[in-house]
Amino acid sequence: MILCLYAGLGVTLAMVLAWLVQRAAGNAGWIDVFWTFSSGLAFALVALAAPGAVWRHVLLAVLAVLWAGRLGGHIAWRVVTSPEDTRYALMRAAAGARFQARMFRLIAGQGPVTGLLAVSVYLAAAQPAQGLRAADIAGVAVLLIALAGEALADQQLRAWRADPANRGGICEAGLWAFCRHPNYLCEALLWLAYPVIALVPGQPLTWLSFIAPALMFAVLRYLTGVPPLEAAMLARRGEAYRAYQARTSAMWPRRPMRR
Repeated sequence: MILCLYAGLGVTLAMVLAWLVQRAAGNAGWIDVFWTFSSGLAFALVALAAPGAVWRHVLLAVLAVLWAGRLGGHIAWRVVTSPEDTRYALMRAAAGARFQARMFRLIAGQGPVTGLLAVSVYLAAAQPAQGLRAADIAGVAVLLIALAGEALADQQLRAWRADPANRGGICEAGLWAFCRHPNYLCEALLWLAYPVIALVPGQPLTWLSFIAPALMFAVLRYLTGVPPLEAAMLARRGEAYRAYQARTSAMWPRRPMRR
């Protein structure tokens, strides 16, 4: 488990660099880019250094790199090609001269978050079974399906925004008709792959592998995900977004209601 502490410390150092970069660039979105790529690297190293079957270590390291590459690449492209994320733009406007101090406090917690997420990765990598099990296949399937769902949601939103006719509107295309944040939903579900692989009957410690999905859901639903983004959307879209909120759920999908 000491590996998870090292992972958290390494990402903390990366986030200090991220704070300097975003300050110089004038775009706080670089914080998310640095966190994703540095965390993916940390998870891969934790998986490779854990005890257990080498093939499982390599598999989990590859999955960590896939996750970081897909999500980090998506965020980096958005940072380079689009204005600052509305969450950070509103925070910048509200905080004024205190914005950079507030950002530094924000990034201070991101290293520890990575360390906690790494616990689930470590327990999955340290699974004592030497051979391939149905649980390994199921865990990989959960991660890949959720990763594909998140990529699909991002692609649908990107395509919707590219149409000039949709300017000023609210995306309800594809997965976005079923909940307001399908990308966040898929991101939270993705982390269930690790307890699926890690759980061992009779070994209570392996239940700690649920830290990652529980933590990621809490962060996205109640902290840095849904609340600031919805506040930004309400500020920009007003009653139209309130109506969207009324006919859809935040992250749990349900049949679209009539407008």
